[in-house]
Amino acid sequence: MLAAVAVAVIAPAGPARAAAAATAPPPMADGFGLTQVGEATGSATDFYLTVTTPEVAGEQHIKIILPSGYYDDPDRRYPVLYFLHGSPDDPVQQNYPALSMSDQMIMVVPDGGARGWYTNWLNQNTAAGAQNWENFHLQQVIPFIDANLRTLAAKQARAVAGVSMGGFGALHYAQIRPDLFSHTASLSGDIDMSVNSMGLRLAVVASLIDATGVICAAASGACDPDESPYQPGVDSDAAFGSPYPVFNADRRWNEVDPSQHMDRLADAGIGVSVYTGDGGGSPVEPEFWIAGAAKNAKAAMDALGMTYYYVNYGDGAGWGTRCDGGHNGGCWEEDLRDLIPRLEREFAAV
Repeated sequence: MLAAVAVAVIAPAGPARAAAAATAPPPMADGFGLTQVGEATGSATDFYLTVTTPEVAGEQHIKIILPSGYYDDPDRRYPVLYFLHGSPDDPVQQNYPALSMSDQMIMVVPDGGARGWYTNWLNQNTAAGAQNWENFHLQQVIPFIDANLRTLAAKQARAVAGVSMGGFGALHYAQIRPDLFSHTASLSGDIDMSVNSMGLRLAVVASLIDATGVICAAASGACDPDESPYQPGVDSDAAFGSPYPVFNADRRWNEVDPSQHMDRLADAGIGVSVYTGDGGGSPVEPEFWIAGAAKNAKAAMDALGMTYYYVNYGDGAGWGTRCDGGHNGGCWEEDLRDLIPRLEREFAAV
């Protein structure tokens, strides 16, 4: 009798067997220029990998959150939300409860560096080493995920969203690769890099040159001025060239500025969501400047007659219980609680 029970526990049948076996992260094969370092860390449905790539110096993390029922049906495939973190955060620190609320999609949080700015830097010969973040994410991470997990590997089943620096990255990636994404979302993102938002340009420059006191005041994650996450400092022109609007010297900033290229999203039929607070109207609060950038991006979409989803929750009083209208995780948790169910409905309609 005891032996029979033991056999039943060790060798369950069907979906129960898959669920019982899912006590560790799934095996992931190297490829697409990514080489894993060590073992995955975490549970079967919430874990991160450490990888190296010639495209970006150092070791990078990729956090993956699988639906709770991922192992129950080996034939089911899932849409994917790529979630881009802010500066100077790391995928491992992206612990928003909302990212684990969906049983309808896979969440992937790739490393964007403390100040990678989701771009291939103009200058690859700085003390920071290789900084080809676009190549890393769009040419390596996405096909790596599609090859190793049961994804629906199609534009209609893929979205990209991000907070702060990651909000810029989300719109920028959708604009340069509209074939990859069906929806893009900015949560307090730096989505106006034009001279109309010179303060945001200066924040980018501060992160590059390691002006730690300045950038820590506007950081989206923990930032200790005495232990700078922005070292080594590099030239102010390293990522996007000269930020100064003299004789068209800042043309590359304009080329990557999301607010100036909303037509690319409209032409590709990509859904757009923009979330912002107003920092209580205080110019010393970073969200005050983010609200201005969001307003400029909204005006650009209005001029094109675009359909979009836009929320300015002001001081956060009516935006859940966690948000004070500032540039912080409490508001982004509420943003995600609003965004994720809408994405689920969009993906279900495909």
